[in-house]
This record gives sequence, structure tokens and C-alpha cells, in this order.
Amino acid sequence: MSAGGLSEVRPATTEVQEVVDQVKGEIEQKENKTYSIFKAFEFKSQTVAGVNYFISVDVGHGEYLHLRVFKPLSHTGEKVSLNSYQTGKTASDPLTYF
Repeated sequence: MSAGGLSEVRPATTEVQEVVDQVKGEIEQKENKTYSIFKAFEFKSQTVAGVNYFISVDVGHGEYLHLRVFKPLSHTGEKVSLNSYQTGKTASDPLTYF
């Protein structure tokens, strides 16, 4: 993967789940829902001045969300931020740039 390009899709890791956990409350607030399941399924990443994550998240009942989350470089002291998300996805929907 080159800087700025999207990686291949990979199974979610513990690090990706930690990123997802950090934005769960914000999504629940925006969607006016509480998710009992919020499990990172797979992801792509893009290296910029930090990392953009494109993450497929299992929210139960066959429904998935696609998240675009930015994780800044650790030395900046900035927090993970939710840039965008898409609802109504399935496990087979491809992760694309959005």
C-alpha cells in the first residue's frame, strides 16, 4: 500500500475494535439508537497524517454500518474522530471510499 492509497480489505483487529468503541456513543446519539452489538467486522485503511479507517461494523440482525474514522498521529494528542458513516449495509457490501 502506498501513502494515500486504500489498503486491501482485512479482518478487523483489536486496534480497529478500539477505534470503533471510541465512536460508538457518537453514532448512537446521531442515530438515536442503542446498539447492544457493535463489533468491527473488516476494514481498509489509508495512511495520511494519521490513518483513515473504513470499517464495516456488525450491529446485529444482519445489519452493518460502514464508518470512516480518522486516527491522528499519537504525538498530536488529538482524539479519534468520526468523519462519516453509512447505514443499511450488509456483510457483503464492499468497503469503498465515502
